[in-house]
Amino acid sequence: MAYDAPVIRALISVSNKTGIVDFARALANRNIEIISTGGTAKVILDAGIAVTSVDTLTGFPEMLDGRVKTLHPIIHGGLLGVRDDPSHVSSMEEYNIQPIDLICIDLYPFEETIAKTGVTKAEVIEQIDIGGPAMIRSAAKNHKFVTVVTNQHQYALVIADLDANEGATTFALREDLARDAFSRTADYDTTISKWMKSDTCEMPAKLRVNGVLDQTLRYGENPDQKAAVYRNLEHFGPNVVHADVVAGKPLSYNNLMDAASALELVQDLYTATQLPSAVIIKHANPCGAAVASSLIDAVDAAWKCDPLAAFGGIVALSDEVTLETAQTISHGEKFLEVIVAPAFTKEAINVLSERWKNIRLLAVGSQPRPSSWHQIKSIEGGLLVQENTPMTADASTWEHVAGPEPSEEQQRDAIIAWISCGHLKSNSISIVDTNALIGGGMGQVDRVSAARLAISRAGEQLQHAQSPVAGSDAFFPFPDGPELLINAGIRCIVQPGGSRRDQETIDLCNARGVTLLHTGTRCFRH
Repeated sequence: MAYDAPVIRALISVSNKTGIVDFARALANRNIEIISTGGTAKVILDAGIAVTSVDTLTGFPEMLDGRVKTLHPIIHGGLLGVRDDPSHVSSMEEYNIQPIDLICIDLYPFEETIAKTGVTKAEVIEQIDIGGPAMIRSAAKNHKFVTVVTNQHQYALVIADLDANEGATTFALREDLARDAFSRTADYDTTISKWMKSDTCEMPAKLRVNGVLDQTLRYGENPDQKAAVYRNLEHFGPNVVHADVVAGKPLSYNNLMDAASALELVQDLYTATQLPSAVIIKHANPCGAAVASSLIDAVDAAWKCDPLAAFGGIVALSDEVTLETAQTISHGEKFLEVIVAPAFTKEAINVLSERWKNIRLLAVGSQPRPSSWHQIKSIEGGLLVQENTPMTADASTWEHVAGPEPSEEQQRDAIIAWISCGHLKSNSISIVDTNALIGGGMGQVDRVSAARLAISRAGEQLQHAQSPVAGSDAFFPFPDGPELLINAGIRCIVQPGGSRRDQETIDLCNARGVTLLHTGTRCFRH
């Protein structure tokens, strides 16, 4: 039977104390008895609100450094007792177990703890909540009678329901809250399980995705597709889903995809070169990428890579956007959808927002990136999962197999070319000159076509280049692709190597005096 359940007694125990005093006071003002533990009880009591301690009810003090305090029949009996079952009622009366009608518990901050730098395993283990999940599950199981609150965003809903129903909650609300409660404990346990396996490379036997709805999007890739973005509670470090949107309207599905690609590329470039970096993404592919001694110069160089393609693009920057940088970005005949950066000054926000009314400015912070994560893609009938890591480029580990010894400038351009082609859709060829991407051939079904497209997109910039470098995301199966590049003026090629016909490309480069570097790894991006 679905009916309203009056709230007479409530148990509150939260790690995040935001809003808890107001919630407790709202309950107390409705003559609801409040039971609490430890730090929560102190906060509520200090606010002048009467509190009954858990140990007063159970007759046992908190023990074992707080590991045991609510694991007691007085507590769980009060949560699990079926109020309209005579045998339950009789047992509760016999053992003096009083019903608990509402619990408010948000669990120990395990997710936040594992995100901290330098945290020890012992410290993490102490943030594995035992009593909290047990009480949440008990209350959620018995939601016919018990209201279970698991986050501060639910406080207002509960108070409104109590006011609308003369101090009772409706079954509809209790059922919704119970559903959220079981989701919360499932996500919590999933995070713990994944953390305990984080030092292994094995793929999980069962894939559990720990995501919370962040926002419903206007549509997906196309207007006829519904879409939403979910927040990955296990992923830490700079990312566009967790970003602070400091200006502009909500992002679309395509905006988020391109912004994520831009952020990933700019972080890879900065890590590899340790120079201020700027990139521009259009339809998931880089159309501008550059490093320079200053962020302003990097922005200017990235835009000059391909101004036509950059129009309406997504920009990502390695450093804070200042007033001077914002003025450089907004100068000239440009149009941008999104700018991603660690931070923006107030003056920069004003300049960019005045230039483009609806531009989205995403401040992603400067936390360390994770060393690896699982990338998940859906296909019809299943999910594909692969380990993903930041793309690295260390020229000192590459094999110099043909042509002259690369200069310092060529090595840096080779690093940019290698990272850039790794962010272009396969098959890809990148062309770089003087720290900037000037041409990209992406998404081709053969490597020769990718080379032709890269040369075409580089256009006049290639004709005036000093010593251009080309990158290939996979080996050249024949020397025809390298020959096209060399004929167009390329003076250095970086590629994985590993073809049975590598020697033909090596001989070609030696004969033409072109430097050839082998990375030993492939960087496909589908």
